[in-house]
Amino acid sequence: MSLAVEKKANGSANGHNANGWLERLSRRVSAWTGSSWAFGLATLVIIVWAVTGPLFGYSDTWQLVINTGTTIVTFLMVFLIQRAQNKDALAIQLKLNELLASQRGASNRLINLEDWSEEDIVALHQRFEKLEQRLENTSDSCEAHSVAEAKEAVEEAEEALEKTSPAARRQAKTSRQQSHQRS
Repeated sequence: MSLAVEKKANGSANGHNANGWLERLSRRVSAWTGSSWAFGLATLVIIVWAVTGPLFGYSDTWQLVINTGTTIVTFLMVFLIQRAQNKDALAIQLKLNELLASQRGASNRLINLEDWSEEDIVALHQRFEKLEQRLENTSDSCEAHSVAEAKEAVEEAEEALEKTSPAARRQAKTSRQQSHQRS
């Protein structure tokens, strides 16, 4: 199912649901709050607040106004920033998965690595660190490595993957099968 068809089926293409409306609103607010105009407005608000300090005798209420305002804006911005980061991270992961899936010789087991448990990722990372140290000790880092070295490195990485949890192995197997179907 194409993305456009899927969006239309979910109603978000025409904005008939709350999620579509919130998506558009958050995109616009994110774009605006990252603009020079937003920074200028925030600076102007602070200047106006500071200038009115003597008029209100630097009262508790005067201080409470800026504290409350900044707290509300900060609270909302945390969610807006997290939403933008989640979307960006997912887009980057999809692009990396596409690159891995399209490259001959790349380990397709690493597709959707972000879905593995932290323990499995750390174990695999440690294995690659050991592999990097071994390769660094065998030759100059600028020197090209032989095909045999590369194959050996891949075999060692695959052995490390085999030692991961069953869920990670199933995920790797599924990713590998999908990649082979596309080839």
